[in-house]
Amino acid sequence: MVRHNWTHEKIQFVRTEGDQLGKPLELLLSVTREGPGTLGAQIEAQLRRAIRDGELHGGARMPSTRDLARQLGVSRRIAVDAYAQLAAEGYLVLRQGAQPRVADAATATTTAPVALEREPVPRYDFRPSRPDVSAFPRQAWSRCLRDAVASISDAELIYGDPCGVETLRVALAEYLGRVRGVVAEPARVVVTSGYIQGLGLVCRALGERGVRRIALEDPSSPEQGPIAARAGLEPVPVPVDGSGIVVDALARTGAGAVVLTPAHQHPTGVVLTPERRAALLGWLREHDAIAIEDDYDAEYRYDRAAVGALQGLDPDRVVYAGSASKTLAPALRLGWLVVPAALLGAVRHEKSLSDQTTARIEQHALADFIARGELDRHLRRMRLSYRARRDATIAAVGRALPDAAVSGIAAGLHVTVTLARPVDEAELRAGCARRRVEISTLSDYRAGAFAETPTLLLGYAQVPEAAIAAGVDELAAAVGEGAAQWAG
Repeated sequence: MVRHNWTHEKIQFVRTEGDQLGKPLELLLSVTREGPGTLGAQIEAQLRRAIRDGELHGGARMPSTRDLARQLGVSRRIAVDAYAQLAAEGYLVLRQGAQPRVADAATATTTAPVALEREPVPRYDFRPSRPDVSAFPRQAWSRCLRDAVASISDAELIYGDPCGVETLRVALAEYLGRVRGVVAEPARVVVTSGYIQGLGLVCRALGERGVRRIALEDPSSPEQGPIAARAGLEPVPVPVDGSGIVVDALARTGAGAVVLTPAHQHPTGVVLTPERRAALLGWLREHDAIAIEDDYDAEYRYDRAAVGALQGLDPDRVVYAGSASKTLAPALRLGWLVVPAALLGAVRHEKSLSDQTTARIEQHALADFIARGELDRHLRRMRLSYRARRDATIAAVGRALPDAAVSGIAAGLHVTVTLARPVDEAELRAGCARRRVEISTLSDYRAGAFAETPTLLLGYAQVPEAAIAAGVDELAAAVGEGAAQWAG
């Protein structure tokens, strides 16, 4: 007997002839007036889920609408409408005078649920290019964000200029000119959702301009090649040596553009020398080419004066690109371009097609954060902290891996460690995994490069200073296992 207190009700019905021994299948349905959605929506959701999860197989018989309504104590109209909706979605087959059935196609295409990927937390995270996000200035940022929400006008809550909020473009132009020597009129500043988006915008704009090949430093960040290729450009590797990108090799590529990291080459850490800068600028002018300057961590320098941005030497041929990812936190998803006038219209168009605009409230917050001097204060604090960690890393490597050569130490967030003898990379990575030590090798930036030159990239920003020595000891043990495997 069905009571109208809207408690759980069980429905039994007979399987089709192909089911196991014709045993009845028990299916739990529950409807309640206090539950989420209408009674019909509750029936639909539960039957839909049962079919997707395989509790109801293709061809299985369903109760008639009259029987379903009777057992649940609802009107038949509710049951009829629920079945009709499920039939329209392809879950049920309804035919006049026939028993309702589960559609074969509805269960044939079901797949196992996909679990959310969770990155394991390492004990020692030496991956490069990752800042210490635990030092993110939460209180100062919260104040700027709160003020931005309170002061933003109704008009600015619409999409607005795809190139960004005027106050931030003005603030960035002043800041980049003061700190990096960038020649930046606010009108030529384009706010992006990070460097990756900015690179894609420029590559697509270059493609529209007629560029077909783009040179990339070798080694360099692995995502740059696919980004260029998706924009229709052919990526061409150009070697890097101790003086930076080899301009003579660049001249032989036939490329119409080049992406480079002149202030602190990623990943080797070398600085583009003045002679190479002059040669590069000569190549740009001779071939009417464009350079994209990724100034990813130039704010962090320790043993030398700042190296000014390449863009300041030829603003009409160099696109300057930066972001808040290394200075503040990658989660902010705020970046910027300073674009030559000849490319500005095309980049603006691509930005509009990409996402219309970057988060505008956060743009106002960053403009205020810069204007209040909070960014300068944060960078001063972090330079001191990172320098201490860099020194601790160099000392630890010198003690645990005394034959290794350490370079790229004057700036940035990582050091380059070249091992003195060959090491089996697979065994090294396995040993690090067992010890929960995260590292990067040169092979992460050029396939097979570690076998040629066994080189590690050790980022020190995410490891507390006091823990660096212990982490390097664990790494050295893994290196020893990898060396033994190679020798064996």
